[in-house]
Amino acid sequence: MALSYLDKCAPPSDDKRWKIIAATMRKLGNQHNALIEALHSLQQVFGFLDKDALRFVAGTLHLPLSKVYGAATFYSHFMMKPQGAHVCVVCTGTACYIKGSTELLKSIEANEHLKPGETTGDGQLSLLTARCFGACGLAPVAVLDGEVVTRVTAGQLNTRLGEIYVHAS
Repeated sequence: MALSYLDKCAPPSDDKRWKIIAATMRKLGNQHNALIEALHSLQQVFGFLDKDALRFVAGTLHLPLSKVYGAATFYSHFMMKPQGAHVCVVCTGTACYIKGSTELLKSIEANEHLKPGETTGDGQLSLLTARCFGACGLAPVAVLDGEVVTRVTAGQLNTRLGEIYVHAS
């Protein structure tokens, strides 16, 4: 049985947060150009973008799912899976790479047993990388729970991680 247009555009659940997403898209006229704002709204409300959410946006904005998925995966701001309670993002741009971002990542892997793109088993810490924060003169740079840390060493970063993230024993 084929799904009707309304079935494809129905929110994935009866979660009241879907009303916020639908209102955002309606405010923009449910037009194709509402895509990025709809994805931002989804991420802000739910914390990440899942397949059901992408299908809802595609159906509502009359866009191919491939276009919505392409936009969501192209921009590093969008997360396709839930992130930890704490997030560490290490810049891997050229200046940061030259100034030691590789050592930062190796240190986190050794101390936290965490590779870029992973979240600890207890869901408390996620490690991400980004191509450039635009703070090349302050390299290497990391962002811990939204706070920019500049000219950071592996030891300093591990100390900061220890302050924000306590291992569940």
